[in-house]
Amino acid sequence: MVEDVELPPWASGPDDFLQKSQEALESQYVSEHLHEWIDLVFGYKQKGSEAVAAHNVFHPLTYEGGVDLNSITDPNEKVALLTQILEFGQTPKQLFTIPHPRRIIPKLKSLSRTSSHSVSIAESPVSPNEESFEDLTEESITLAWNNIAKLKLDEQYKIHKEAITGIAVTCNGSSVFTTSQDSTLKMFSKESKTIQRSVSFSNMALSSCLILPGDTTVISSSWDNHIYFYSIAFGRQQDILMGHDDAVSKICWHDGRLYSASWDSTVKVWHCVPGETLSNKKHHFELLAELEHDVSVNTIDLNAANTILASGTKEGTISLWDVTTATVLHQLPCHSGTLFDAAFSPDSRHLLSAGEDCCFKVIDVQTGMLISSVTTDEPQRCFKWDGNTILSGSQSGELLIWDLLGGKIIERIKGHTGAVMSMWINEQCNSVITGGEDKQIMFWKLQY
Repeated sequence: MVEDVELPPWASGPDDFLQKSQEALESQYVSEHLHEWIDLVFGYKQKGSEAVAAHNVFHPLTYEGGVDLNSITDPNEKVALLTQILEFGQTPKQLFTIPHPRRIIPKLKSLSRTSSHSVSIAESPVSPNEESFEDLTEESITLAWNNIAKLKLDEQYKIHKEAITGIAVTCNGSSVFTTSQDSTLKMFSKESKTIQRSVSFSNMALSSCLILPGDTTVISSSWDNHIYFYSIAFGRQQDILMGHDDAVSKICWHDGRLYSASWDSTVKVWHCVPGETLSNKKHHFELLAELEHDVSVNTIDLNAANTILASGTKEGTISLWDVTTATVLHQLPCHSGTLFDAAFSPDSRHLLSAGEDCCFKVIDVQTGMLISSVTTDEPQRCFKWDGNTILSGSQSGELLIWDLLGGKIIERIKGHTGAVMSMWINEQCNSVITGGEDKQIMFWKLQY
């Protein structure tokens, strides 16, 4: 029995103390800062210079491996050390050596709490009338993924002569850019429902595209080993980057850096300084890093913090790279055959991949371990996911909704008459565009 316990002034009694302690541990603030505690106790701030900077240093005997008791032959010395260890306690095993991801949670405060111990609206850090745009976006995204099985075909257009390989959309959603194996980049107007521009850079297939911030430039990757910059404002090819020795399969962009994957077995990181828009000056490209692989690289993706890059090869290997140091963090053979698509979860804790071996694979980013595998009836060529639910485009043209935890299909949606080759989803996750082997783009909307 525990006696003589003095409760803090804010607790009116034992039950009140337990209730308030529980609410504090389950509070918004604790959830938002949980990763900081993990960093101190199990993570990169447990040892070394980071621990010193965080004032998180303990007696050397408390750390795992601090002393090898088996090597001590003097029984008196061994007993003395064991006594000290028992007195100081034991520091947990260090599990992580890089910062732990922050937990992704809704920030909106509930107004429907009935507990008498709830924080009043006046005391709440976030007023119900002051929800940020970010909060509302998180709410809408959650709502969309909860209803993703209600996706309905809105419009469809045959705009290319061969399979569609890439889709990019301007910020206002008015213009849709697509790349195709017919070697063209096309600009489709949502308003007029017509093709407004069609550009061919060479006679080789284009493999992917993206729009730079500001909606001024479209970048396209090509099987001719080059990357093309197209000015939307001036309607012409702005520049060309000849940086690979084989087809460029996928490109990503963040903060002035271009990441290009190629069948020449490399992923290259470029610093791009744009030329003056109204002059003939070209972009300046500086090669910052070259990430070497053993075989052709088919796809890449960046995590939300743009600190880790994932690459997938034609032999099914996944590699996770530290973007800052250009070093490989983890590498593991995931699929037997070509890896079609790979993407980080929104919280960057997991990586999902799909391959021609008819499997989804989930990797824990922190440890590099394969933690889940889901078998599919046919290859899934592309997908989007929220960390739990997957929207995938299949080899046969269907859109499939998957419950990842249950490893089962929630919904099958009839779509293209050939493989779904590319997929785009808006920020709110309630509008989807797919491009197919049947040369069509299809516009999908959620109907709640």
